[in-house]
Amino acid sequence: MQELWVCYLGTLDYRQALALQERVRVARQVNQVPDVMLLLEHWPVYTRGRRSVPEELPMGEDWYRAQGIEIVDTDRGGRLTYHGPGQVVGYPIVRVEDVMAYVRTLEIALVDALEQEGVAGVRARPQDGPDYTGVWVDDRKIASIGVHLSRGVTTHGWAVNVENDLQPFGWVVPCGLSDVQMTSLIKETGRPAGQTPCFRKRAAYAVAQALGRRQRLVSAARLEAAVGAVPAGPPVPFLATHLS
Repeated sequence: MQELWVCYLGTLDYRQALALQERVRVARQVNQVPDVMLLLEHWPVYTRGRRSVPEELPMGEDWYRAQGIEIVDTDRGGRLTYHGPGQVVGYPIVRVEDVMAYVRTLEIALVDALEQEGVAGVRARPQDGPDYTGVWVDDRKIASIGVHLSRGVTTHGWAVNVENDLQPFGWVVPCGLSDVQMTSLIKETGRPAGQTPCFRKRAAYAVAQALGRRQRLVSAARLEAAVGAVPAGPPVPFLATHLS
């Protein structure tokens, strides 16, 4: 069974994580590393996918920045979403042949991980169209998925609301759905805060299993050593924001 390197990087600025993904992607494309999944959280940021439109930010960009939330355009699929502390984000940088099958695989893995956490009514909704990609609890959205494929290797990935503030979703049109209600693991289960580390481990294992990979935990230093020689732009300081 092939390995999936899983590396937890703490809380990273979104642009720093983008640059890091690009370095790992190039390394994966030339088989310098096996499949990799970065696990992390982000400081508050709205990210816009390839199908985003200006109306998804109804207050105007300056208003959101005044609230301390960055806005970043990306090359992933999908529309606008929010990332913030307490949300578990996974960026699998893996070889795939069928990108839609890969997205469905991520959905299945996250449904499994959430069910194991005791979240009831979890499901995917592929029949409802691309704006409904992700994972839902009945009609409430708990996880978002958006990916990019370049020369057979993915970047971007998934984000699950565990114990993050949901208010920033209410200030925008998340996922292009004006009436969507966002939810989180602690909201659905009634548990107190402090669930992020446990769910991060459970989700990583579920994704590795769904991809048919053997999970191997690696440190930020080990990953940096493996991709450091790849000529993919200025080096990204892996350890600067690494949390043990």
